[in-house]
Amino acid sequence: MLKLIANYSERIDKYIANNSDISRNDIQKLIELGLVFVNGTKINKNKYILKENDEIEIIKALDKQINVKEQNIKLDVVYECDDYLVINKPSGMVVHPAPGHYENTLLNGLMYHFKNNLSDVNGLLRLGIVHRIDKDTSGLLIVAKNNDAHNYFAKLLKKHEINRIYYAICDGKLDQKIININLPIGRDPKNRQKFCVTEQNSKEAYTTVEPISYLKINNEIKTLIKCSLKTGRTHQIRVHMAYIKHPIYGDPIYNKYVDEFGQRLHAKEISFVDMRGKMQHFEIDFPKEFKEEMSKIA
Repeated sequence: MLKLIANYSERIDKYIANNSDISRNDIQKLIELGLVFVNGTKINKNKYILKENDEIEIIKALDKQINVKEQNIKLDVVYECDDYLVINKPSGMVVHPAPGHYENTLLNGLMYHFKNNLSDVNGLLRLGIVHRIDKDTSGLLIVAKNNDAHNYFAKLLKKHEINRIYYAICDGKLDQKIININLPIGRDPKNRQKFCVTEQNSKEAYTTVEPISYLKINNEIKTLIKCSLKTGRTHQIRVHMAYIKHPIYGDPIYNKYVDEFGQRLHAKEISFVDMRGKMQHFEIDFPKEFKEEMSKIA
């Protein structure tokens, strides 16, 4: 059974396709077969509009849905309690399976080490995954060990009560002390693999950027920046920085490919009040490659 909780209003077939690994065509077949329920009621129309916090259940997946296998992948667990984990994800690791990446993901490793001790609110292909960071972004993320914890953290994310601090290296010299970027983000209509600043089919996206120091890498001036997120849209920092003409160094999608390490973007800090009312703050050091470049002060 696949379970999802709607985070925003959307057509049901489109919402499930955008928030799971089931294609829109397959979802429509499942609805036709009477296998999709919202808040316990069977849905028979693809055009059904979900409301925020609606509970979606798909009681049977199609035979072609891929099963994720357990893999003994070494995980950097920063913190663990009965309800959740805080993981330091390395650059280069995909968070959950998707077309082209069904092995060696964070989820494959989580399934091996924690087996039946992960939430299933977001379905079997995203066990425990509360939020994600991009493949070539390193750093901290939360993994829920049960559904109560998952729903709790999902509410914190919705209310912007999980504070996430990222560090990045961007092209050029950023002179302003603090930049507040409040620009909506949606899929790029010209390239479905990319996102862009757009008013069409977009969501609010708010990033605060603070220059920390200037670097000289390969005879070019770069800026080390600190970014805090009010929202958590896909590729948010990367899209916002590219839009203001200071793309993230090494970003193969929104800038130029430099090497296999990918974009210089690190989720360094995360803080929140946990389920027991305890204020938690976690901070992780930079990857070696990132630290070496940070030392090249201009």
